[in-house]
Amino acid sequence: MPILEWKPSQTLIDTCHMQHFIQLVNQQFHTKITSYQQLHQWSTRHPELFWPTVWNYAGIKASKTWDQVLVNKNKMPEATWFTGAKLNFAENLLPRKDGHAAILFANEIGERRTLSYQQLYQQVCQLSAAMRKIGIKANDRVAGFMPNMPETVIAMLATTSLGAIWSSCSPDFGYHGLHDRLTQIAPKLVFTTDGHHYNGKSFDALAKVKQLQHEVKSIEKIIVIPYLNQNPHLSQSKKAVLFPEFLEPTANEINYTQCDFNHPLYILFSSGTTGKPKCIVHGAGGTLIQHLKELMLHTNLHAEDKIFYYTTCSWMMWNWLVSSLAVGATLVLYDGAPLYPTPAILLDLIDELGITIFGTSAKYISAIEKQQVKPIETHHLQSLTTILSTGSPLMPQNYDYIYQTVKPSVQLSSISGGTDIISCFALGNPLLPVYRGELQCIGLGMDVKIFNDAGEAVTQQKGELVCTAPFPSMPIYFWDDGKGEKYHHAYFEKFPHVWAHGDYATITQHHGIIIYGRSDATLNPKGVRIGTAEIYREVESITDIAESIVVGQEWGNDTRLILFVKLANNKKLNDVLKQKIKQAIRENVSPHHVPEIIIQVPDIPKTMSGKIVELAVRDVIHGREVKNSDAIANPDTLHYFKNLAELGLVKE
Repeated sequence: MPILEWKPSQTLIDTCHMQHFIQLVNQQFHTKITSYQQLHQWSTRHPELFWPTVWNYAGIKASKTWDQVLVNKNKMPEATWFTGAKLNFAENLLPRKDGHAAILFANEIGERRTLSYQQLYQQVCQLSAAMRKIGIKANDRVAGFMPNMPETVIAMLATTSLGAIWSSCSPDFGYHGLHDRLTQIAPKLVFTTDGHHYNGKSFDALAKVKQLQHEVKSIEKIIVIPYLNQNPHLSQSKKAVLFPEFLEPTANEINYTQCDFNHPLYILFSSGTTGKPKCIVHGAGGTLIQHLKELMLHTNLHAEDKIFYYTTCSWMMWNWLVSSLAVGATLVLYDGAPLYPTPAILLDLIDELGITIFGTSAKYISAIEKQQVKPIETHHLQSLTTILSTGSPLMPQNYDYIYQTVKPSVQLSSISGGTDIISCFALGNPLLPVYRGELQCIGLGMDVKIFNDAGEAVTQQKGELVCTAPFPSMPIYFWDDGKGEKYHHAYFEKFPHVWAHGDYATITQHHGIIIYGRSDATLNPKGVRIGTAEIYREVESITDIAESIVVGQEWGNDTRLILFVKLANNKKLNDVLKQKIKQAIRENVSPHHVPEIIIQVPDIPKTMSGKIVELAVRDVIHGREVKNSDAIANPDTLHYFKNLAELGLVKE
């Protein structure tokens, strides 16, 4: 029987956006919706009514309304939304010009800054005018090689105010990873800092930018934001200019370029761990309306809130977070390592800055639990109402930790979507209870189902997470994919005209969702399909284990499971711990899930956004080339797995 962890108070139910939205729908369309499930059914059955209602509820600003809400309703990816509408994304993210805090910035070396909406508008105005003066216009690409700081937001807003396209890479990218991304999109303008801080160290960025400018011929100018020091050396580039000197100081009003609803806004990149990263182009209107639906209705974000997400500027959660400006809320940005100088540094920010919505990853929650951080004993957390988690499945024991050791009254919302949709398929809901191990609900307007191998929709069974109807935040196209072949191959090859997202999941009796891992990493020993998250749930609940990764090795005519573990506190793997791991998996999952081999490794390879790279490890132990190790944050770890394969230690 699923364990109830949290339920909303009557006050929350009465005052939340979701309840007000239900009342609006009932009043406007003479419906009698009394539950979230009824609202979700209505939203997917009547998309032409639902999405305009979201538009109006969120107060989206447009210079011209739409002619038609949805064209090619029954086709994916050909469906087109809000044809004829004209709007500007940046204009919608700058809804006020007062002294209310727009951005609170903190970093690991103790720096703090506050930027009001008035100050934010003024800096975007001055930068937008300067960019227009040098010829940046609609459809030009502008790239950021930036930490998560206010100037990154300012640069994005100035770019999109002109109808230009923003794309960013975080400064921890290696040169080849940066090169692989920017050579594909050919930016005219690049924003960079002189470096960044991480885990007690400072890292230079200008050497990479100097090399990049010679190899990416499209770059006309480089804007350098002083960060590590006040006067960074600019001899690396004749094209470079300091940020303060580039601004147009006399500008006082932003001249917003009005664009089509499906005008390109962002270029996001796939992880690139299986080859050169795909360049996924998202539209201005689709991103805006989807984010506002999720932030207001599902996250219950209000202008009085202070919302934080631990993210880099390469992860779509940065784009999602920044859209909170459209609600008039306050963004909390952080640059630095999540556990430095203390494991509680991010939790300290909640009390210091009054954060109400705190976003992080499942890995972070596991990490602070392993380090025995007990906020209920050391922090007030009075402002905190909601914890969001994404990046990987949130384990049932993570729920226990939050409700027993962090804050019993908090709403814990695991959310799941991705770069591909720049949003979520499943996420939180202020009207619904939280059950241990479950994502609360499927998002409004998202016709999500679970398909078995025959392409049949099933409930309370594991299968492929799909979406059977179009939604506004689908990519408008892939860059340099004229015939749409890469786009089609990525999502629609498995089930024609149905979006196959690549997650292995189930819909529960509560209409929530449990994610078991990526379907392309699903294991199949002895013909039994296994989600990797089911194994991680048991393994990482063991105190001595910091992290793990499991892959299937082709063995004879079958697949056998190999589990690699990183141990905490300099512990060593021995037979007693191996048996403990196997017993936990056998008793709590099934005998089919028990790995045949368990090996200790010094570290687990991850992407830049912190996701473990099962496919890369699988390729290495089979002697196959990892096509793009530069997309991995710690690529040196792959050498260990390669050595194991060469020594025969994974071929017992």
